[in-house]
Amino acid sequence: MSSKSFVQITTDVSKALATLRKETPDTMQGFSAMAKGALQDGALSELQKELIALAIAVTQRCDACVGFHVKALIRLGASREQIMETLGVCTYMGGGPALMYAAEAVRAYEEMLPKSA
Repeated sequence: MSSKSFVQITTDVSKALATLRKETPDTMQGFSAMAKGALQDGALSELQKELIALAIAVTQRCDACVGFHVKALIRLGASREQIMETLGVCTYMGGGPALMYAAEAVRAYEEMLPKSA
């Protein structure tokens, strides 16, 4: 079992991002505006756009990105099947390295999914 925790990764990166927001406010405001504009509902829903973002995070092998986009997908109510199909496309397009990060995305999903009482 891997010792990597996506909850811990996103928590740690969030703290560092807070520092960047404080010390580079114009850059961070610009990035936040771009993210908001890119993810708002349009021809594609926010959920569909987050699935695309997860696919890019997997193929770019970005742990923090995987964690943040999995967290957003859970918040948006993405089904396990939607996430798994997205990861299947990642594997098809990215080969072995994408497969390894698709497995990491599954771990992130299972770690971040709210536990049943």
